[in-house]
Amino acid sequence: MPELSDWSPDPYILILAGAGFLIALVAWLPLALKRLPLSLPIVCIGIGAILFSIPQVTLRPMPMAYPEITERFTEFVVIIALMGAGLKIDRVFNLHRWAVTWRLLVITMPIGIALITVLAALLMGLPWPVALLLGAALAPTDPVLAADVQVGPPKTGEEDEVRFGLTSEAGLNDGFAFPFVHLAIALGLAATTGEPWALRWVTHNLLWEIGAGVAAGWLIGSAFGWLTFRIPAETKLAKTGDGLIALAATFVSYGLTELIHAYGFLAVFITALAFRHAHRDHDFQRDMHDVTEQIERLAMMVLLLLFGGALVSGLLAPLAWVDVIAAIVILLVVRPATGLIGLIGFKAAWSEKLTLAFFGIRGVGSFYYLAYGLNHMTIQGGERLWAIVGLVVLCSILLHGLTVTPIMRELDRQQGRDPDADVEADEAPAPEREEAAA
Repeated sequence: MPELSDWSPDPYILILAGAGFLIALVAWLPLALKRLPLSLPIVCIGIGAILFSIPQVTLRPMPMAYPEITERFTEFVVIIALMGAGLKIDRVFNLHRWAVTWRLLVITMPIGIALITVLAALLMGLPWPVALLLGAALAPTDPVLAADVQVGPPKTGEEDEVRFGLTSEAGLNDGFAFPFVHLAIALGLAATTGEPWALRWVTHNLLWEIGAGVAAGWLIGSAFGWLTFRIPAETKLAKTGDGLIALAATFVSYGLTELIHAYGFLAVFITALAFRHAHRDHDFQRDMHDVTEQIERLAMMVLLLLFGGALVSGLLAPLAWVDVIAAIVILLVVRPATGLIGLIGFKAAWSEKLTLAFFGIRGVGSFYYLAYGLNHMTIQGGERLWAIVGLVVLCSILLHGLTVTPIMRELDRQQGRDPDADVEADEAPAPEREEAAA
């Protein structure tokens, strides 16, 4: 019989057990945290920090050590989140009814990029192309970590102006921020080679990639919508009852759009909107949303566990004091101020405007844009950029995660909704739930 001291666990078995615990947390934590001033991302980062502090865990998940994996994994998480965000928007697409979205996209985000760029160049001493990359990475609202301020699942009616604005902004600004990332890359290349950049950036990165991304997303979403709901046959995809169809639409939309060198992020969100529009009230919409949400949460938790591991492995070590000051200014001054500027003249209560301006959550999208930029341009001091973005994301997760529950509950009360109604319905016995539904 082997001695206990000779026992060595099989890494494969440990991974299986760990995956089981992770999946259980994915299912249980959102319910446990529903009434608490605490968010799922905070818990995930804490677990990751503890896990990677164990001496036996030798992996150090630093993003600069795995640049390609970092770019691709964050890319995957974002596109899944974009499909989920598009599927759960109940509001029909309309220029006037989406006014809050255009304000946050066309006014708030560009001003935010400009202010962060100036702050990074003048206060932090970064070269202008690098400062622009930082601005493009940190200005967009994240579609992954903003779940607590987004609209509810399809057809639940949880779609006030604040939740709709933040959901639609997060869905579209990832695509509209990409031209600025490409502009930073073009300026960095021009600074070393003198290669002309303006014409190509305007015609290709701005006009073609946005226009083709929107068109491709609409065509692919409409095609999937027809195959799922409209095809006059028993073989329509909705008959499968399998929500994985949404995952198929996500990959097809992103893959085909990237093949024609257009913005896949933008295409995926537009695909989701067109898919939802094909049959807005069909119950299968909820099935598709639920599948994407489960995959998104699982992938997000894995990524945040690794982020927690990176934090305890020295991710923030290269920070200077000016970087800390800049991070605080970005979260507490730049986003709220630009948000309020974008909402000037918008008909809404001040509490709604302040909430929209405050919850510009930074997260996985920022990681992706920085990874993409560093993988496509030569930059000295990439570790410092990762430290800055990591600090902003960490502070955003803590600040917004600790305040989202009380703020959104108070907003619901002001608008005449009971913030505990959904929780009480979930906790009610089955016969009571069925009677309430009837």
